[in-house]
Amino acid sequence: MSKKIDGALNIDALRIIAKRRLPRFAFDYVDGGSEDEETLRGNRASFERLRFRPRTLVDVSVRDTSTHILGQPAAFPAVVGPTGLNGLQWPDGDMAIARAAATAGLPFAMSTVSMSYIEDLVEATSGRLWLQAYVFREREISDRLIDRAAAAGCEAIIITSDFPTAGKRERDFRSGLLPKQEFPLRTKLNILRHPKWVLTVARNKPRFVNVERELGPGANVNAFVGHGMFDPSLDWDDLARFRERWRGKLLLKGVLRADDAERAVGLGVDGVWLSNHGGRQLDRAISGMEALPEVVAAIGGRTTVIVDGGVRRGSDIAKAVALGAAAVALGRAPVYGLGAGGQAGASRALEILRDEFDRTLALTGCRSVGDLTADLVTGMGGSSPAAST
Repeated sequence: MSKKIDGALNIDALRIIAKRRLPRFAFDYVDGGSEDEETLRGNRASFERLRFRPRTLVDVSVRDTSTHILGQPAAFPAVVGPTGLNGLQWPDGDMAIARAAATAGLPFAMSTVSMSYIEDLVEATSGRLWLQAYVFREREISDRLIDRAAAAGCEAIIITSDFPTAGKRERDFRSGLLPKQEFPLRTKLNILRHPKWVLTVARNKPRFVNVERELGPGANVNAFVGHGMFDPSLDWDDLARFRERWRGKLLLKGVLRADDAERAVGLGVDGVWLSNHGGRQLDRAISGMEALPEVVAAIGGRTTVIVDGGVRRGSDIAKAVALGAAAVALGRAPVYGLGAGGQAGASRALEILRDEFDRTLALTGCRSVGDLTADLVTGMGGSSPAAST
């Protein structure tokens, strides 16, 4: 691990290193949100406005950060969530971040638009692997991807419901990454100012390799992506069909309402994933953290609840767990580490978050994950978020 990476004290320090190392378009792809980025900022604000009411005079000399997620052990309450085009951040970026997750003792959820094959990730890592499954207009492609995940030994699939159409990510339009990766002169000049990135990462043009395999030889992948590959007709009947098809653990990602969570539980999902897609879809949507108390009150422990969006500190993880989440999903945080220094940087990000989570346990008077309860967290006005539902 380089001195810069090793010396990074927090996730923001890794973000700064990544911003300096990467061409602006690659950094903005990770860092940006949709339209005015109000949802992006709101995700972070939903953690920041919560405060702790710590217990005192508790013996916290021995602490345990471990937990179980979907019935299997995890080193702390987190999942390394699905992120696309990790190969823009580092060569074989998906492989690097998957290995970092395995080393940290956390599940890794790979994206459908990963730049590594499902089978290669399973073979190259010793950790728990989940597949985040986008649903395509050509349903047979989605079905074949899910069948491959089962054959490879993936533990879970995550049906992503919040992508009926792409959000308007204006940073990516300005850079030329969207809609067709046709870079204007200013982007090309900026890329040339990062020769190390050009000599390593730039040799690997972004490719949705798992989708390519299903389309077959000679298929025009760009045309497939360009005409709107994700299916806006995805509905509850489709979720029921996927539940019947997939024998492993199944999660529904993109839930922000209690009634939707209850309906998903009724269809037999193993987990609901509260998410606004990291602020990259609907601008001015509520955050997963804002939805969390309502959802937990409605489904009452009948299924696993995971929440994402804006996690930058170990204390954020503690707040989410206290309010009823089984775990948080980490999106940008480990990818900032990846962009800063590959697998070592992603590992450093996870190390920082686990250390901060452990410190938060001690400082709030908790010996274990199970000690994190809703009475430890209060809103800015002094009321408990859980009590307001």
